[in-house]
Amino acid sequence: MSYEKNELVDVCISDIGTGGEGIGHVDGYTLFVKDAIPGDTVTARITKAKKNYAYARVEKVIKPSPFRVKPACENAKRCGGCQLMEMDYAAQLKFKEDKVRNNLIRLGGFDAAFIESIAEPIVGMEGDALRYRNKAQYPFGKSKNGEIICGFYAGRTHSIISTTECMLGEESNGEILKCLIAYMKKYHIEPYDEKTGKGLVRHVLLRNGFSTGEKMVCLVINGDDIPHKDQLTAELVSLGVDSISYSINKKNTNVIMGDNYHTIYGKDVICDRMSIRDPEGNFSNALSDIGLEFNISPLSFYQVNPIQVEKLYGIAVSYAGLTGKEEVWDLCCGIGTITLSMASKAGLVHGIEIVPQAIEDAKKNMENNSITNAEFICAPAEDYLQEHKDEIKADVIVMDPPRKGMDEKALEVVVNTAPKRIVYVSCDSATLARDLRYLCDRGYEIRKYRTCDMFPQTVHVETVCLLSKGDIDRDSSERKSIAKTDDIGMISGYNKGNKAPETTNVKIDFSLENLDLSELRGR
Repeated sequence: MSYEKNELVDVCISDIGTGGEGIGHVDGYTLFVKDAIPGDTVTARITKAKKNYAYARVEKVIKPSPFRVKPACENAKRCGGCQLMEMDYAAQLKFKEDKVRNNLIRLGGFDAAFIESIAEPIVGMEGDALRYRNKAQYPFGKSKNGEIICGFYAGRTHSIISTTECMLGEESNGEILKCLIAYMKKYHIEPYDEKTGKGLVRHVLLRNGFSTGEKMVCLVINGDDIPHKDQLTAELVSLGVDSISYSINKKNTNVIMGDNYHTIYGKDVICDRMSIRDPEGNFSNALSDIGLEFNISPLSFYQVNPIQVEKLYGIAVSYAGLTGKEEVWDLCCGIGTITLSMASKAGLVHGIEIVPQAIEDAKKNMENNSITNAEFICAPAEDYLQEHKDEIKADVIVMDPPRKGMDEKALEVVVNTAPKRIVYVSCDSATLARDLRYLCDRGYEIRKYRTCDMFPQTVHVETVCLLSKGDIDRDSSERKSIAKTDDIGMISGYNKGNKAPETTNVKIDFSLENLDLSELRGR
């Protein structure tokens, strides 16, 4: 049996893909249904049909799943940023735990019983798991009737959904966005048009220091300066904005920010404070009596969920097993958040990062926190470690790479450096599985791992793994199967053939008997 585009079909949703799409089957034909929840019975409209599978979207919910909830945002379906907002939060946590576990088993080739034995419970958010983002980027454009708008791109498009409200961001962001639109209208300032390359205002970056209340606004412009900036500054300052800047980006690119920025009001940075939480006692206590203070510029990488990051870094520090004597190397240190989090527990910490601005920020953060046992180095980690291999004595190596994971050359250098322990912090469990396989094939063994929900309402999740030297021939970490390179990183897409790849769905048991919502909520 096969279907055609726009055809309607009734289907029971029995599973969920790693991209959050519901999965159902009709007479052996697989449907991947956007906005469907496991347990739903829906009428789905086919959007793209192949011989043995099809993409579809929900046309009507015939019978809702026990895990279906009313989304907190009216734009949830159109926006596509919150793929799981119609799923109960406890079920979201179950999905994420199983997503990581399945990637480690199926892509990493680790034994299922072994992975079950080393997994620690997921760390979820308390409360409603909304309003947690300290950073937001809004594109500007025009509506069909020519009105200036800002908002978010609709899923898989560059069509802007007009909104000044996001339930994941700070509530005050809305007033700032309305102010910017009013300013552009008043002074006839055009938004950027991707098709023509004309227009001035491309995006705005908004940042908030949750602990300090400080606010930052950075306009991304397709020009050399901002007109009437004194008037704009006065309006934004009246809304409590502490730092105002602009970044020039004249390139025809999807990259949002330019290479630098120019401050027109206040400091170049805003400040936020972090208190690393102790996993013992369910994160109720701090690991140190002294919190850390970080300066954040428009170009800084800083974790977007300041509530959960204190728990995430608490897990990382705990896994490092520091006694005050160790030498720690942080290979993707950014502005030094993890590096400095470990400083009070270690003998000496080193942070390596390839971005010069990040290293400058890290050094300032070190000074501001009066930390004297840290150093920061601007260099590719793999090159620096290789060049100084005879000098480096690493007890612990920390890796917190972007979603693409670690470069193989970097992993080779890590293995040759031979640290006693490796702490791997990952935002993509598919590339994590690949990198763990590499390390375990060369003498390391995973001792334990834990997922931390940094991104509620979305399909993304962070994972912290502890590895140490083990017996490479030990049965528990032997490879069960070979994961193809094409499979790793595959989220919800398909290969070019007509057969849906085995790695697409997460295989989660969402039956009521097997999902204790009260147990998962608020971990």
